[in-house]
Amino acid sequence: MLRDSQIQEMSASGMSEQTIVVPNVMLKTSFSSLIEHNFAHYADFPLILINRGEAVDLSTRFFKRCFDVIFALTVMLIGLPIFLLLACITKLTSRGPVFYKQERIGLHEKPFYIYKFRSMRVDAEQTGPQLASDEDPRITPWGKFMRKTRLDELPQFWNVLKGDMAVVGPRPERAHFIEQIVAKAPNYKNLLTVKPGITSIGQVNFGYAQTVDEMCERMLLDLQYLHGINFFSDMSIILKTVKVMVQGKGK
Repeated sequence: MLRDSQIQEMSASGMSEQTIVVPNVMLKTSFSSLIEHNFAHYADFPLILINRGEAVDLSTRFFKRCFDVIFALTVMLIGLPIFLLLACITKLTSRGPVFYKQERIGLHEKPFYIYKFRSMRVDAEQTGPQLASDEDPRITPWGKFMRKTRLDELPQFWNVLKGDMAVVGPRPERAHFIEQIVAKAPNYKNLLTVKPGITSIGQVNFGYAQTVDEMCERMLLDLQYLHGINFFSDMSIILKTVKVMVQGKGK
């Protein structure tokens, strides 16, 4: 993954005019069409992202779905006392419902409702969609703790059982922000060829994005995930997520 520091080093060493081509090759497309939809700049560094269209083959999708169902059921059954405790504290510490639902865009651009333990005031978006930020006054004190430990995301295991999400996959965004992301980086739509996830390589290595530009930077990490989806990479991301939860390094 090219971070800002790496790009600056490459630019300083005279590599700024080179192009990186990330496989796999998309067949049945003209070069001009490929350039139009997959050419992007990041920090003045040119990138061509080429994808074969289907990021996951049938056998991998089947195994991944079986794993998701078993993992989600296990977490929900074993973690039921924790779910009930979080629900009670959420209800007692601020006015409003325990759960919060929000429309997101999932596989093949299909909208669905994502569920969370409510971490913000009920009037948090009276003026329209907004991204959360550090020290966001809309976040309740208890909500701040849940977001740092990612406990607010636990209800999404229900989304996994329903089939809207996977345990591991690119984080789903709202249509409002996807339009802005695609305007800057059209290759974001490649992420919509797989089910979104509760956690992702972008979430554990980058965290929550506070701006559209940060969403675009995190997208580059999630695009890497599409080129190596397998059980071991998913387990690695899950273990890193647990580490983030235990250390309270979420946002």
